[in-house]
Amino acid sequence: MGLQSVDDASYVDQVLNAKGVVVVDFWAPWCGPCGMLGPVLEKAAETLPENVKIVKYNVDESQSVAQQLGVRGIPTLAVYKDGQLLAQQAGMMNSAQFAAFLKQFV
Repeated sequence: MGLQSVDDASYVDQVLNAKGVVVVDFWAPWCGPCGMLGPVLEKAAETLPENVKIVKYNVDESQSVAQQLGVRGIPTLAVYKDGQLLAQQAGMMNSAQFAAFLKQFV
């Protein structure tokens, strides 16, 4: 299916107004670690419960939300539950690390 993309215009509707857990991947096409994290998130998305979703936010195409959250480096993951920001984590993760990270919020 692929991960859904969000931008500044769709962020409120797709992330802040969403019920359940939303993981936002702040990334850019030129970012090497982002390219390695992408397949980890794609694979994880296939097995997530119905109330959990992962979305991608391209910082080259939109910047407002990233600036508001103080995202300084990419990849950065932001985790929301019912519209509330619970955590931010910068850097590459493998599948096991991502699963452990996500488990805190699900």
